[in-house]
Amino acid sequence: MADEKLLQYLQVFITPERVQRFEEVLKYRTRHFTVAVEDVYQLHNTSAVMRSCEVFGIQDLHVIEEKNVKRLDKEIAMGAQKWVDMHRYDSASGCIERLKDQGYKIIATTPHDDSCFLNDFPIDEKSAIFFGTEKDGLSEIVMDQADGYLKIPMVGFTESLNISVSAAIILQHITTALRESDIKWQLSEEEMLIKKIDWTKKTIKSLDQVMQRYVDVKKEL
Repeated sequence: MADEKLLQYLQVFITPERVQRFEEVLKYRTRHFTVAVEDVYQLHNTSAVMRSCEVFGIQDLHVIEEKNVKRLDKEIAMGAQKWVDMHRYDSASGCIERLKDQGYKIIATTPHDDSCFLNDFPIDEKSAIFFGTEKDGLSEIVMDQADGYLKIPMVGFTESLNISVSAAIILQHITTALRESDIKWQLSEEEMLIKKIDWTKKTIKSLDQVMQRYVDVKKEL
Protein backbone atom coordinates (compact mmCIF):
# COMPACT_ATOMS: atom_id res chain seq x y z
CA MET A 1 0.00 0.00 0.00
CA ALA A 2 1.51 3.32 -1.09
CA ASP A 3 1.94 6.03 1.53
CA GLU A 4 -0.04 9.22 0.86
CA LYS A 5 1.73 10.98 3.74
CA LEU A 6 5.10 10.16 2.18
CA LEU A 7 3.98 11.73 -1.08
CA GLN A 8 2.81 14.88 0.69
CA TYR A 9 6.17 15.11 2.46
CA LEU A 10 8.17 14.60 -0.76
CA GLN A 11 6.13 17.13 -2.72
CA VAL A 12 7.48 19.89 -0.46
CA PHE A 13 10.85 19.42 -2.19
CA ILE A 14 9.60 19.93 -5.76
CA THR A 15 7.81 22.84 -7.43
CA PRO A 16 4.01 23.07 -7.59
CA GLU A 17 4.38 23.12 -11.38
CA ARG A 18 6.11 19.74 -11.30
CA VAL A 19 3.41 18.33 -9.00
CA GLN A 20 0.76 19.49 -11.45
CA ARG A 21 2.70 18.11 -14.41
CA PHE A 22 2.82 14.66 -12.81
CA GLU A 23 -0.96 14.80 -12.32
CA GLU A 24 -1.53 15.75 -15.95
CA VAL A 25 0.76 13.08 -17.40
CA LEU A 26 -0.63 10.31 -15.19
CA LYS A 27 -4.14 10.95 -16.50
CA TYR A 28 -2.96 9.50 -19.82
CA ARG A 29 -0.82 6.63 -18.53
CA THR A 30 -2.04 3.10 -19.21
CA ARG A 31 -1.25 -0.54 -18.60
CA HIS A 32 -4.08 -1.69 -20.84
CA PHE A 33 -1.40 -1.98 -23.51
CA THR A 34 2.23 -2.80 -22.92
CA VAL A 35 5.25 -3.30 -25.18
CA ALA A 36 7.91 -6.01 -25.40
CA VAL A 37 11.05 -5.96 -27.54
CA GLU A 38 13.00 -9.13 -28.23
CA ASP A 39 16.78 -9.23 -28.69
CA VAL A 40 17.02 -5.92 -30.52
CA TYR A 41 20.62 -5.62 -31.72
CA GLN A 42 20.81 -1.87 -32.29
CA LEU A 43 20.79 -0.27 -28.86
CA HIS A 44 19.33 3.01 -30.05
CA ASN A 45 16.25 1.18 -31.34
CA THR A 46 15.32 -0.12 -27.87
CA SER A 47 15.91 3.33 -26.48
CA ALA A 48 13.75 4.90 -29.18
CA VAL A 49 10.95 2.41 -28.45
CA MET A 50 11.11 3.40 -24.79
CA ARG A 51 10.82 7.04 -25.82
CA SER A 52 7.73 6.22 -27.89
CA CYS A 53 6.22 4.36 -24.93
CA GLU A 54 6.69 7.45 -22.78
CA VAL A 55 5.32 9.84 -25.40
CA PHE A 56 2.16 7.80 -26.01
CA GLY A 57 1.47 6.93 -22.36
CA ILE A 58 2.59 3.29 -22.16
CA GLN A 59 3.84 2.77 -18.61
CA ASP A 60 5.77 -0.50 -19.01
CA LEU A 61 8.40 -1.72 -21.46
CA HIS A 62 9.52 -5.36 -21.37
CA VAL A 63 12.98 -6.06 -22.76
CA ILE A 64 14.05 -9.61 -23.67
CA GLU A 65 17.84 -9.95 -23.73
CA GLU A 66 18.42 -13.60 -24.46
CA LYS A 67 21.12 -12.92 -27.06
CA ASN A 68 21.84 -9.21 -27.01
CA VAL A 69 22.50 -7.86 -23.53
CA LYS A 70 23.18 -4.13 -23.57
CA ARG A 71 22.56 -1.11 -21.40
CA LEU A 72 19.91 1.37 -22.39
CA ASP A 73 21.12 4.33 -24.44
CA LYS A 74 20.19 7.20 -22.14
CA GLU A 75 20.89 9.86 -24.76
CA ILE A 76 18.45 8.36 -27.28
CA ALA A 77 15.83 7.66 -24.59
CA MET A 78 15.92 11.41 -23.76
CA GLY A 79 15.12 10.81 -20.09
CA ALA A 80 12.23 8.45 -20.80
CA GLN A 81 13.85 5.82 -18.57
CA LYS A 82 12.88 7.95 -15.55
CA TRP A 83 9.18 7.79 -16.37
CA VAL A 84 8.70 4.34 -18.00
CA ASP A 85 9.06 1.13 -16.00
CA MET A 86 11.45 -1.25 -17.75
CA HIS A 87 11.35 -4.99 -17.02
CA ARG A 88 14.21 -7.20 -18.24
CA TYR A 89 14.10 -10.91 -19.08
CA ASP A 90 16.71 -13.44 -20.14
CA SER A 91 14.21 -15.47 -22.18
CA ALA A 92 11.18 -14.86 -24.36
CA SER A 93 9.26 -17.65 -22.65
CA GLY A 94 9.77 -16.02 -19.25
CA CYS A 95 8.47 -12.71 -20.54
CA ILE A 96 5.45 -14.32 -22.20
CA GLU A 97 4.61 -16.31 -19.07
CA ARG A 98 4.70 -13.22 -16.87
CA LEU A 99 2.59 -11.15 -19.25
CA LYS A 100 -0.02 -13.89 -19.65
CA ASP A 101 -0.20 -14.20 -15.87
CA GLN A 102 -1.00 -10.50 -15.82
CA GLY A 103 -3.88 -11.02 -18.22
CA TYR A 104 -2.27 -9.82 -21.43
CA LYS A 105 -2.86 -11.24 -24.89
CA ILE A 106 0.41 -11.72 -26.74
CA ILE A 107 0.35 -9.83 -30.05
CA ALA A 108 3.23 -10.44 -32.46
CA THR A 109 4.02 -7.71 -34.98
CA THR A 110 4.99 -9.14 -38.35
CA PRO A 111 4.93 -8.19 -42.04
CA HIS A 112 4.25 -11.83 -42.96
CA ASP A 113 0.76 -12.37 -41.55
CA ASP A 114 -2.27 -10.60 -43.00
CA SER A 115 -4.75 -11.80 -40.37
CA CYS A 116 -4.99 -8.37 -38.70
CA PHE A 117 -4.01 -4.99 -40.10
CA LEU A 118 -3.45 -2.06 -37.77
CA ASN A 119 -6.72 -0.29 -38.63
CA ASP A 120 -8.67 -3.43 -37.67
CA PHE A 121 -6.83 -4.19 -34.44
CA PRO A 122 -9.29 -4.70 -31.53
CA ILE A 123 -8.45 -2.57 -28.51
CA ASP A 124 -10.90 -4.01 -25.98
CA GLU A 125 -8.57 -6.61 -24.44
CA LYS A 126 -5.30 -6.05 -22.57
CA SER A 127 -2.54 -6.68 -25.09
CA ALA A 128 1.24 -6.89 -25.07
CA ILE A 129 2.65 -5.79 -28.43
CA PHE A 130 5.86 -7.66 -29.30
CA PHE A 131 8.55 -6.29 -31.62
CA GLY A 132 11.47 -8.36 -32.91
CA THR A 133 15.00 -7.95 -34.17
CA GLU A 134 15.84 -5.71 -37.10
CA LYS A 135 16.93 -8.59 -39.33
CA ASP A 136 14.99 -11.69 -38.32
CA GLY A 137 11.89 -10.35 -36.59
CA LEU A 138 10.39 -12.22 -33.66
CA SER A 139 11.57 -15.68 -32.62
CA GLU A 140 9.58 -18.85 -33.27
CA ILE A 141 8.83 -19.01 -29.55
CA VAL A 142 6.98 -15.70 -29.65
CA MET A 143 5.29 -16.43 -32.97
CA ASP A 144 4.11 -19.86 -31.79
CA GLN A 145 2.78 -18.60 -28.45
CA ALA A 146 1.18 -15.43 -29.81
CA ASP A 147 -2.57 -15.00 -29.38
CA GLY A 148 -2.72 -12.78 -32.43
CA TYR A 149 -0.69 -10.95 -35.06
CA LEU A 150 -0.50 -7.34 -36.16
CA LYS A 151 0.66 -5.84 -39.44
CA ILE A 152 1.13 -2.26 -40.56
CA PRO A 153 -0.27 -2.00 -44.10
CA MET A 154 2.35 -0.86 -46.63
CA VAL A 155 2.11 -0.25 -50.36
CA GLY A 156 5.75 0.29 -51.34
CA PHE A 157 8.54 -2.06 -52.36
CA THR A 158 10.04 -2.19 -48.86
CA GLU A 159 8.79 -5.13 -46.81
CA SER A 160 9.15 -3.74 -43.31
CA LEU A 161 9.88 -0.65 -41.24
CA ASN A 162 12.56 -0.04 -38.65
CA ILE A 163 11.41 -1.35 -35.25
CA SER A 164 11.36 2.08 -33.63
CA VAL A 165 9.29 3.52 -36.47
CA SER A 166 6.87 0.57 -36.35
CA ALA A 167 6.47 0.97 -32.59
CA ALA A 168 5.74 4.68 -32.90
CA ILE A 169 3.12 4.16 -35.63
CA ILE A 170 1.36 1.35 -33.77
CA LEU A 171 1.42 3.03 -30.36
CA GLN A 172 0.11 6.31 -31.71
CA HIS A 173 -2.76 4.52 -33.42
CA ILE A 174 -3.88 2.22 -30.61
CA THR A 175 -3.49 4.73 -27.77
CA THR A 176 -5.50 7.32 -29.68
CA ALA A 177 -8.25 4.76 -30.26
CA LEU A 178 -8.09 3.76 -26.59
CA ARG A 179 -8.53 7.31 -25.32
CA GLU A 180 -11.54 7.78 -27.62
CA SER A 181 -13.20 4.58 -26.34
CA ASP A 182 -15.30 3.80 -23.27
CA ILE A 183 -12.74 1.26 -22.03
CA LYS A 184 -11.36 1.77 -18.50
CA TRP A 185 -7.74 2.03 -19.57
CA GLN A 186 -6.33 4.42 -16.96
CA LEU A 187 -4.10 3.47 -14.05
CA SER A 188 -5.84 2.77 -10.77
CA GLU A 189 -5.66 5.33 -7.95
CA GLU A 190 -3.17 3.09 -6.16
CA GLU A 191 -0.99 2.79 -9.27
CA MET A 192 -1.08 6.56 -9.75
CA LEU A 193 -0.02 7.14 -6.16
CA ILE A 194 2.88 4.71 -6.53
CA LYS A 195 4.05 6.48 -9.69
CA LYS A 196 3.74 9.93 -8.09
CA ILE A 197 6.00 8.80 -5.27
CA ASP A 198 8.43 7.17 -7.68
CA TRP A 199 8.62 10.15 -10.03
CA THR A 200 8.89 12.63 -7.17
CA LYS A 201 11.80 10.68 -5.68
CA LYS A 202 13.56 10.71 -9.06
CA THR A 203 13.19 14.48 -9.20
CA ILE A 204 14.61 15.28 -5.76
CA LYS A 205 18.30 15.94 -5.27
CA SER A 206 19.89 14.53 -2.11
CA LEU A 207 17.05 12.02 -1.86
CA ASP A 208 18.84 9.89 0.74
CA GLN A 209 18.99 12.75 3.21
CA VAL A 210 15.38 13.71 2.50
CA MET A 211 14.19 10.15 3.09
CA GLN A 212 16.24 9.78 6.25
CA ARG A 213 14.62 12.93 7.62
CA TYR A 214 11.20 11.42 6.93
CA VAL A 215 12.15 8.21 8.75
CA ASP A 216 13.48 10.15 11.72
CA VAL A 217 10.30 12.23 12.00
CA LYS A 218 8.13 9.09 11.89
CA LYS A 219 10.15 7.56 14.72
CA GLU A 220 9.55 10.60 16.87
CA LEU A 221 5.78 10.42 16.45
